[in-house]
Amino acid sequence: MKLSADLSTRQLRAFVMLADLRHFTKAAQACHLSQPAFSAQIQSLESALGVRLFDRSTRRVMLTKEGELFDPLARSLLADLGHAMAQIENYAELRRGRAHIAALPSLAAGWLPGVLKDYHAAHPDIELVLSDVLSDQCIELVRRGQADFALASRGTRPADPAVLHAQPLCSDTFHLVCRKDHPLAQEQDLTLRDLAPWPFIHLARHSSVRQAVEAALHPLVVRTLLEVEQLATVAGMVEAGLGISLVPTYTLYQFERPGLAVRPISLPGMKRQIYIIRRQDEQLSIAAQALYDLVINRLGTPAAGPARRSPRQRM
Repeated sequence: MKLSADLSTRQLRAFVMLADLRHFTKAAQACHLSQPAFSAQIQSLESALGVRLFDRSTRRVMLTKEGELFDPLARSLLADLGHAMAQIENYAELRRGRAHIAALPSLAAGWLPGVLKDYHAAHPDIELVLSDVLSDQCIELVRRGQADFALASRGTRPADPAVLHAQPLCSDTFHLVCRKDHPLAQEQDLTLRDLAPWPFIHLARHSSVRQAVEAALHPLVVRTLLEVEQLATVAGMVEAGLGISLVPTYTLYQFERPGLAVRPISLPGMKRQIYIIRRQDEQLSIAAQALYDLVINRLGTPAAGPARRSPRQRM
């Protein structure tokens, strides 16, 4: 059957109502249309299909054979459309959806849980996915489209500016951590020279913390006693008296131990920049955008990123 025009939901609803009521006046009233307007909907539907759907007489309205064939199809089309509209409404109203954030472990464990708790309380039916990985992995997840956005730190803005939008979000300063009985625990106005003699417990070279520390200490080369992967391991080694370390503010929850002293340290360049990163060429889903906005509201106010229309503008 070749259609001469697209079918409209108004035509389909008019057809179903007339098939149910078998009376033009009653069907028109049920559709809140005048009888001429209702008749025009039926006629345009028949014209589009190229068949007669109803036999009309002064006494009754009956479905033709073609009308009987079309009846279950019309009802199925309307049901599918209703289901699709309900699904879209659920996504628009944040009753369905998925948000995937990639974040540095220090943020994922220390700062992010409170944000995700509030987001989940407001939108309990949204599926949340968190990848707590290092900066390069965070960025790669966004680049591949697996994560909606990321919280990552690098010495410079991430590569591929044509693919990724990286906006400075916030920064954290660094702190010296050492045992409470360590000589540096009581020193005032610490300098690089004060730090140089002592063995360091470092995070691995691929971590953003290590990269920021080495950039700030350059050209000073400190004595590295151990390189470890986890902040909790750094805390344990420092508490055991094996060395000292420099760590950023957002990691300090790992060093809340009775035997440790935490001292803020002000050295040139001793700062870690946190970026919020998303793809340039894709708008976030409504669920992901809501989480993105919440993160920005909690951590900072970056300059305008890729434009996004509101749900009302898009519908």
